[in-house]
Amino acid sequence: MPTGSPDAAGCIRRAVGLSRDPRSRKRGTTRSQSVSTPAVSPALPANVADASKLLGTAISMVQRVIVGQEHMVQQLMVSLLAKGHCLLEGVPGTAKTLAVRSFATVVGSDFARVQFTPDLVPSDIVGTRIYSQSSESFEIELGPVFVNFVLADEINRAPAKVQSAMLELMAEKQVSLGGQTYPAPDPFIVIATQNPVESEGVYPLPEAQRDRFLLKVDVPYPRGNEEFEILRRMSVRPPVAEPVLNPELVRHLQDMASNVFVHNLVSEYIVRLVLASRTPAEFGMPDLESVIQIGCSSRATLGLVAAARALALINGRDYVLPTDVQTVARDVMSHRLVLGFDAVADNIQTADVVERILAMVPAPTPVWNSEQRQASHQQHSHQPARR
Repeated sequence: MPTGSPDAAGCIRRAVGLSRDPRSRKRGTTRSQSVSTPAVSPALPANVADASKLLGTAISMVQRVIVGQEHMVQQLMVSLLAKGHCLLEGVPGTAKTLAVRSFATVVGSDFARVQFTPDLVPSDIVGTRIYSQSSESFEIELGPVFVNFVLADEINRAPAKVQSAMLELMAEKQVSLGGQTYPAPDPFIVIATQNPVESEGVYPLPEAQRDRFLLKVDVPYPRGNEEFEILRRMSVRPPVAEPVLNPELVRHLQDMASNVFVHNLVSEYIVRLVLASRTPAEFGMPDLESVIQIGCSSRATLGLVAAARALALINGRDYVLPTDVQTVARDVMSHRLVLGFDAVADNIQTADVVERILAMVPAPTPVWNSEQRQASHQQHSHQPARR
């Protein structure tokens, strides 16, 4: 909880509801709701199998509402377990907002939606100081972002000042106001959406802010059979998601994900993938030297490890396979690559560059015997918290 102000707790309680900033209320830029938690909290999973089963139930509950888009729903769970932020990119009407709202309901956490518009100012997002006549002093009014889930809807419509105000919140999970620091709740995740086809009234995200997102997920149109299912399911009374997890369970699952074992060979494979994006000629791809202008940062290395661990936990394993890294590599690396002018003119996509890197950098094939695996599991096993 925020510290440094006697009214900090009350400010957070007010921030969970509608913002008291009259400008924000008038514009309708913020809307928040408090998601109820299950009446009976499930027990903390003691092993990977129980955790995987619980996560599967949560994902299935989201897919009860969202037709198709299995990859998007899975990557939302990966972002949550890896303690990272997620950027969803797709044309309007592909259930991005509905997926985030349903996901927040299933996780059982507080949720706030911020509709980004060109007339927003940073105080509409993170909060500001308001003069109180009763106390004849300034009080801190925290913004709507002090919740567990923040949906930054159409984030590329906000001007640079508002986008920069999100940097500290996303990187440090805190906000500095009036010389004091206010931490965000735990767990905390920002899920942003943007429309790739709009060009007017849009401020493209700078590289520094794109790098703060752990994953960037492309949301495609539904397939034909999925479109028919959407018509059948949503044209009548639509299904509603129900809470499955709670913040305590989420923190426990995040701890379990961070303790998933990563073999040294897999770690070296991750490093080689990132290095190949910086110096592709050293990895047998001299033709990419003129294509890639800026390679992936060190956040990509850490993001690949964290996302692969989360995916392994979802799949019921306490160790990471190279296939886990390959599955998350496109969403972790593509938005961190900056292509040259000629590559952009030739309509080369960053996702295709990542696929080329994955094809050229050989993956390891770890060989386990029973004794080595038993020793590794004992050394890196997760110790459940005592209740």
